[in-house]
Amino acid sequence: MFLLQRLRDLREDMDLYQKDIADYLHCSQVTYSRYELGTREIPLESLNALADFYGVSVDYLMGRTDEKKLYPKGNR
Repeated sequence: MFLLQRLRDLREDMDLYQKDIADYLHCSQVTYSRYELGTREIPLESLNALADFYGVSVDYLMGRTDEKKLYPKGNR
């Protein structure tokens, strides 16, 4: 449930429409709406893209942390 509410809150905080995010993810507005409603699973690639777009961690989107700040990137 965290994911769904956080996706909507982040989008609305930036005064964006579902269509704006759908365009960014290269999907339809209907598909993105279903992500926010929880009637369709969000692909991992899209979840990563949303975290990058909003500047938050996937853990934040998933409700695993309340810390929006991204983790520092280490050597991979």
